[in-house]
Amino acid sequence: MFPQLQLLPGAISDILASVTETGYLTVADRYGLMAATLDDTLDEIDRRSANRLLRAVLHGRVQLVDELCLA
Repeated sequence: MFPQLQLLPGAISDILASVTETGYLTVADRYGLMAATLDDTLDEIDRRSANRLLRAVLHGRVQLVDELCLA
């Protein structure tokens, strides 16, 4: 059985703002996106934002870093 993941309110917009500013997707950001993809109640705007972030990674516009967060 998988543990229940709970996305924090406003997390997608916070991740999007952080990635837009830094160009990096951290480990914490990736866990937030994982929770978002598993959340059936995610609204359409947040779902599109999460998809936009994932496409940016695929196209090389955003880099993955192994840091938990950027200071």
